[in-house]
Amino acid sequence: MKIPTTLKHKPVIISENYENVDGRYAYDTDAKGLSLGLAQWNDRGKVEISAKVWRHTGGKWSRQSEELPLHRVLDLSILICKTMEHFQEAYRFENLYDADKPSIDRVPLQGDAMSVEVCTDNAKINDDIKLFNQVLSDDGELIAERLKMLGGILRKLGY
Repeated sequence: MKIPTTLKHKPVIISENYENVDGRYAYDTDAKGLSLGLAQWNDRGKVEISAKVWRHTGGKWSRQSEELPLHRVLDLSILICKTMEHFQEAYRFENLYDADKPSIDRVPLQGDAMSVEVCTDNAKINDDIKLFNQVLSDDGELIAERLKMLGGILRKLGY
């Protein structure tokens, strides 16, 4: 299925077979493609690149397609990695986190820091964090494959 090029997001680099590799949803997903392109929210004289997940309902392109600025995609990647780092040692805590210190890390970015912490405002956090940990474990192979690929590409780029 071809990603549309007549909408506000202007694709430049695309993956039109994403539905075949969408993790546990591979071959059975509405996420049909990914693109990097010119953001739909560009104002005159101000151009940004965004990443977009293209969803298709079977009949039309979905309004639930997501578009994110590249820095947010990378910030999500950082959040995923810090989360995985936490869960490697979380078994040491009764509820998989330190209730007295729910902060996991602060990642310095652009003069400040992005907080990474357990959401203790969630009334069911002790149950939800166990389910979260189980899903991380169940999806470990899918996630590890992508992280290894990303690590290799980052090393190749000199990072």
